[in-house]
Amino acid sequence: MKLITKAARQQLAENFRETECGLNPMDLRPVVKLFYPAGTATWLLAYTLPDQPEIAWGLADLGLGYPETGDIYLPELYLFRGRFNLGIERDLHFQADMSIGEYLEKARKDGILRA
Repeated sequence: MKLITKAARQQLAENFRETECGLNPMDLRPVVKLFYPAGTATWLLAYTLPDQPEIAWGLADLGLGYPETGDIYLPELYLFRGRFNLGIERDLHFQADMSIGEYLEKARKDGILRA
C-alpha cells in the first residue's frame, strides 16, 4: 500500500503554501494519518516541504505519552519493520475533524493521540 497518495501529496504541498502566506501550522488540519499496527505509534501529517518532499511536518505520538509536533523524515517510516515484520500503514478512512493544535491538546490531555 502506498503511504501517501498523489492527491495527499498535492494537499500537503498546498498546506505548506498556506503557512507561507501566514497561516499558523497548528491551525492546519492533518491530511494523512499513519500508524503502526502492532503498537500505538501514530503520525498526523499536515504539510511537506516543497524542496524536500521527504520531510513532512505534523504531530507524532510514538505511544510513550509525549506527543509532539515537528519534522518527520518519511523514508524512515517507509523502511521501518517492527514486530512480526509489520511496517507503517496509512489509515484509509481518516478524515481530520480537528486542527493539529486541537489534536495535540487532546493527546496531551488523554496521554495518547486518538485520531
